[in-house]
Parts: sequence; structure tokens; C-alpha cells
Amino acid sequence: MAKGREIKLPLPAADDLFSTQEERDEAKREFIADIPLTEISDFPDHPYKVKQDESMLELAASIREKGVVNPALVRPKPEGGYEMVAGHRRKFASELTGKVVMPCIVRNLTDDEATIIMVDSNLQREKVLPSEKAFAYKMKLDAMKRQGQRTDLTCEPLAHKLRGMKSRDVLAEQVGESKDQIRRYIRLTELITPILDMVDEGKIAMRPAVELSYLPKEQQQTLFDTMELEDCTPSHAQAIKMRKFAEAGKLNEEVILSIMTEEKPNQVEQFKIPKKRIDKYFSPGTTPKQIEDTIIKALELYRKRERGRER
Repeated sequence: MAKGREIKLPLPAADDLFSTQEERDEAKREFIADIPLTEISDFPDHPYKVKQDESMLELAASIREKGVVNPALVRPKPEGGYEMVAGHRRKFASELTGKVVMPCIVRNLTDDEATIIMVDSNLQREKVLPSEKAFAYKMKLDAMKRQGQRTDLTCEPLAHKLRGMKSRDVLAEQVGESKDQIRRYIRLTELITPILDMVDEGKIAMRPAVELSYLPKEQQQTLFDTMELEDCTPSHAQAIKMRKFAEAGKLNEEVILSIMTEEKPNQVEQFKIPKKRIDKYFSPGTTPKQIEDTIIKALELYRKRERGRER
């Protein structure tokens, strides 16, 4: 009986013995490289503000001393170059230190995958502004909804699907906010920039801001001009009133001024001077606070002069 021919099969590499096919496929999709900063563009409509504040200067000092410890995440662009997904602050800090390259993980990502990673990586920061959460939640929710409509790609784990959870439910669970709070944040994206800035600065609270988001943009601008002129901000009750007038088609400049000059509960009595009467004494662009401070100083000088005459 003839002896059978011995067949030798290639042995798998050691690394393959301890990884899944998914992990091996993922490894082929990404690599780490030092990439010139000039070749990295910002993520489109990036919702997080990158500012040269104290925190940024501290990051720049750290990068100057140790370099970029954690590589940024970028994805290649079809036309060449790369798009930043996670690491905008590290890139800006690197530019401040005069560096021309930074270490990056290069990964092929779909638009929706990149959006979700970009949002999640920045939500971990210690302080996130209301406007940043507003646009970030909206971008991620839109991406999650698009993925949920596809059968080949989804951001929702199987457990979520089995529980019949919608994208908004999943997002609420992931970020630790209620569905209603997420809805409120997303409503803020309907505010004009000057009013949204006032929300970030803590001058307008969340609840009145949400009501104001239902006003048409033109009426929001009129409201902002009135707030600047009268040096005031709307209470929740005033915001609700303006929304009701707007929905009835009756909100105009006069109605806004009337509502904003109402005396609020526990409001300190104020003395007002028509702005037209004092405009000639101040240069254009002088803020209401600067006008008030100047008038107070002038009155103090006047009182000192009068007291001097009495002596």
C-alpha cells in the first residue's frame, strides 16, 4: 500500500492566534505616522471651540516639553491630505509651540463613524459649553439615525435593538442626560449666534433660551438689539410670552420692548433715561455698562463739587 503524500499547511502567524478576524481587519485599516500640520484640515462644522485660553497654554507647555503624548485621530481625504477627527486642541497647541508635524492615527472612517467619534472624544472634557453640547448632540443624533436606517452598519449595540430603543434613547444613555435635556440642548441650535453666546456666558438660562429658539431669526435679532439697548435679559415667563405672541403672528419690535421692560417679581426699581438723550455724549459702540459707569462717575464728581460749594 502506497504511503500517502504529506501535505504541509502554512501555520498562522503568532499574532493571528490571539486575534479575531475583525481585529485583524481593523489593524489593516489604520497606522500611526507623523503628519505635517498643514496637511490636516479641521472636521467640517466642528462644534467645539478651540480657544487660546489658560488651558490651551498649559497644553502647549506640556507639548513643548514632552511632545504630543497621545496621537490625534485623522482620516484620509479622497482628494489628498487628512481630516482631523479627534485632536483639534492638540493640533492648535502644537502650532503654538512652532511644531510642524504631529503623531496621528490614520484610520479609514465613514462620515457617520467619524462624526460619532469626534463628538464622543470631546464630550469627555471637563467643561463643555451649552452651544458645544447643542451642536454635538445634534450631529451625533443625526449620524446615529442614519446608521440605524442601514442594515450593514449601525452604532447601536444589539442589546439596544432588542430593547426597541430609539437613537435618542441610546444617546441619552451614553451621555448621561435625559431625553428631554437632549431635546432642550438641540433646540439651542436654532438660536442666532449673539443670543447663543449669551447662553454660553450664563447671561440667559436654559429654559428661557429654549423658548426663544422658537422665535423667527429676524425677531431674535430684534430681541437681541432690545436686550443690548435696555441692558436686560428675559425671564422664563417673558420668553414664553414672546413665543406665544410670535406663534400668533403678533410679535414685533414694540411688543418685544413692552415685554422686556415689564417689572419682574423682586426686581430692583430702576431709573431709565431714553438713550437718544445721551447718545451725543458717547462714541458709537459704547456698551450700556460703560455708559452706566460713566454716568455714575459724573454724578459722583458733581456731588463732590456741590459739597465743596456748600462749605
